[in-house]
Amino acid sequence: MDRSKLAERRFEFQTRAVPIENTENQELWVEGYAVRFNSPTVLFEIDGVEYKEQIARDAFEGCKMDDVIFNYNHSGRVMARTRNKTLQLSIDDNGLYVRARLDGTAEGRSLYNEIAGGYIDRMSFRFTIGKESYDRDARMWTIERVKRLYDVSAVDIPAYDDTSLAARRADAEAEARERQLAADVALRRRKLKLKLMMEDNNVSEKTE
Repeated sequence: MDRSKLAERRFEFQTRAVPIENTENQELWVEGYAVRFNSPTVLFEIDGVEYKEQIARDAFEGCKMDDVIFNYNHSGRVMARTRNKTLQLSIDDNGLYVRARLDGTAEGRSLYNEIAGGYIDRMSFRFTIGKESYDRDARMWTIERVKRLYDVSAVDIPAYDDTSLAARRADAEAEARERQLAADVALRRRKLKLKLMMEDNNVSEKTE
């Protein structure tokens, strides 16, 4: 996999409205863990075998996330931003926690209502991978370093559909073919060995 490739992962979140003192207005927040460390997630399945991914506890050390934005489907108007503190990112022992305040724009307030009403029920974040490893036995990728966090977005399509997963699926399918080829070669070798042993036995019986 190209480690500089843009990747996207989805996560669940919740809404929270906080009254603003001495006004009738409210602060409108959406929040949730974008990442839970060392928590394997199934990316896809091939021939009944699950392929997973997890993000290491220190993956965000040195990550560039000084100007991350919040929007809808990774496009359109910016509704929150780390630079003006309406988008807050914090890392704890559990993972990367995201809080976005959406009452600052008309689009943000409308999106909050759609989220609160259950019409949009997923968020995702986009990032580039700085370093990763793959455990062939466990069929699991571990993201060891996140190079840059670009944006956090409310999304309306819950399935993973980014090119990074397509690349990983291709790698996994190649690995599955390699394993099958190795198994086929081993089986042919066992059959050949058995055949030679039987021929040797026949030759021994004839000489007797």
